[in-house]
Amino acid sequence: MKKIVLFTLATAASASIAFAQNMDTAGYKQAHNKAEADYKTAKNQCKSLKDNAQDVCEEEAKVARARAEREAIAQYKNTPRDLDKANRKLADAEYELAKEKCDDLSGDAKDSCQNQARSTKASTLASLGTAGTAGDGRTAVLVPNADRGTVAANAADARDRTAAAADRMGDKTAAAADRLGDKTAAAAQTAKEKTSDMAQSAREKTSDVAASAAMSDTMITAKVKADMAADRTVKAMDVHVETQKGVVMLSGFVPSKAEADRAVELARGVKGVADVKSSIQVKK
Repeated sequence: MKKIVLFTLATAASASIAFAQNMDTAGYKQAHNKAEADYKTAKNQCKSLKDNAQDVCEEEAKVARARAEREAIAQYKNTPRDLDKANRKLADAEYELAKEKCDDLSGDAKDSCQNQARSTKASTLASLGTAGTAGDGRTAVLVPNADRGTVAANAADARDRTAAAADRMGDKTAAAADRLGDKTAAAAQTAKEKTSDMAQSAREKTSDVAASAAMSDTMITAKVKADMAADRTVKAMDVHVETQKGVVMLSGFVPSKAEADRAVELARGVKGVADVKSSIQVKK
């Protein structure tokens, strides 16, 4: 009778253990499927972004998936080997995200950001006692059996420092862009002022040329009249003289054709005269 009872109890215990294991497997599978579904949803949302912003978004989705997977393993499996593997995958995902964020930087800032990302990964793996590399082929120094709470805090602190460095660099970049914008605006204003000055100078020169031309016409007219007044053949009072752009126009009434011809001859002899047009009429 006792043997039957003991056998029954052992069978029941075995069934309970098997049932619990099945529940753990089912729970893990459910958590794993949810992590994958959440990852696909998050990744699809990244499609609305462009360039490096999209890459960062996708890496963040991978980090979230790796973290959910680790939590599922810790809750439903909780074996050293599985936890080690999950921690390594999470560290890799966080490292890839940190590297992707560094792509928005340049020069020394980018190099510093990447070095910080590698250092953070190596520190995380070492503190967790997880074998791995620092991401650039260098073997991470491991410290087994470290306190996981301390490690998580250190990793979070390292991520915060990296983010703060990236923010500072972003502020510097924005400030540099603002300064460049100010210089560009100032240069544009200077160029505009110079163009305005050149236009004004050109207008003044054109005005000077026009004034010079007008002065020249006046001088030609005065010279023609003076030559006529000095000539014995032409009576200056009989001939009207007008000059436009070097062309002398003669008009009036004279007593003889000889006087009309002489007036034209005198006008042609003045320096600067381009042509002479005569409408002088002979009195009858």
